[in-house]
Amino acid sequence: MRLTAEWPEHRPAVFGVAYRLLGSVADAEDVVQDVWLRASSADLSAVVDLRAWLVTVAARRSYDVLKSARVQRENYVGPWLPEPLLTGPDAAEPVLVDESVTTAMLLVMEALSPPERVAFVLHDVFGISFDRIAEVLGGSVPAARKLASRARRRVVEARESAPTAPRAERERLLVAFRAAYQTGDLAGLVELMHPDAVYTTDGGGEVFAARKLIHGGLRIAEVLLRVGRQWSLSGIDIVEVGGEPALVAYRDGRVHSVDTVEITDGRISAYRRQLNPRKLRAVTFARP
Repeated sequence: MRLTAEWPEHRPAVFGVAYRLLGSVADAEDVVQDVWLRASSADLSAVVDLRAWLVTVAARRSYDVLKSARVQRENYVGPWLPEPLLTGPDAAEPVLVDESVTTAMLLVMEALSPPERVAFVLHDVFGISFDRIAEVLGGSVPAARKLASRARRRVVEARESAPTAPRAERERLLVAFRAAYQTGDLAGLVELMHPDAVYTTDGGGEVFAARKLIHGGLRIAEVLLRVGRQWSLSGIDIVEVGGEPALVAYRDGRVHSVDTVEITDGRISAYRRQLNPRKLRAVTFARP
């Protein structure tokens, strides 16, 4: 059967488009299951490009979920951060990795309207034609082009305002940050933080977390150390999340938080901590 033979090759793309659109590993897995069921019952004999067909079906389903999720996000408790996606050697299965799966870029896309996000991800990331995109969105090809162009402009603006630091620099800063954090070195942490840094935590109302952004390197360092002393962590590991190094903290043998950063001028300018246990289920198999 064609689908059975080619599914392992195309599944990463199906999952990839769903995750980029929804920012949720759990929701993306549900979409993958839906696409498999839809494809299993469909006549694929006339389908020339199976990958494009599967990706389009995944996008259409994700678009429906995304529109309803926007309403849920309005009632979300505290700041929203995407669900961490393990990549690299820690990933449970092959994952398509590029800049569009980083926490920073997913937050940029979260600010787009659902149609803009679909048009951008399908065209700029997966190379899907605008006629297919128009079918997904229920509009015209010119409208789909305009949506993708508008989204692309905002993505470029975000890249220019916060250029991605080299991987080696990110790893060096995270190693230094972990050492200062574990030893309670306030001065060391402040030195690593940008003076205008912003700290975001996502507890989703499930666990205690700051419901407002915290600004300033000194203030953030003080909060991190104070909270860290209360948690009594059992360890911190550096793991690849969304194609970038991230900090995974453990408590009582379980993943307690996943922290990602942005770097500006050699310092951490954005520190983002995922605490929502519902969003940490996919990283429970990370190395202890």
